[in-house]
Amino acid sequence: MSRRVDFLQHQKIMRLATTNEHGEPHVVPVWYMYDDNTIYIGTNTRTVKARNVKHTKTAAFCVDEGVRAPIYGIMGRGSARLILDPTQVGNLAEQILMRYYTDIHQEAAQALYKDTDCIIAIRVDSITEWS
Repeated sequence: MSRRVDFLQHQKIMRLATTNEHGEPHVVPVWYMYDDNTIYIGTNTRTVKARNVKHTKTAAFCVDEGVRAPIYGIMGRGSARLILDPTQVGNLAEQILMRYYTDIHQEAAQALYKDTDCIIAIRVDSITEWS
């Protein structure tokens, strides 16, 4: 497993950047899952990030760690789409939440699960790392 893949699979917070149809940027921290060159983010179709992806079909991201040198990070961009199929959404949302909760039957996890009606899927087209 490459350092990039290991890093993306083990970090917890990603900053997701999208733009609206007027080119105005929106950056938000998100929980995510990385698998097979694709980033999955659970969300709701009412969110700005979901609406932006629906219109522009692109996204960029940044994940880093460290407070002092050495700091390591990865940034990239890719084509993005919304997954709306309820079965797929449910399966992916559960996998994402399992990265953050020891028990996804906890009240907070269930609230997030129930509010997730779409998944943003970003197929990574380019990636850069720094340290």
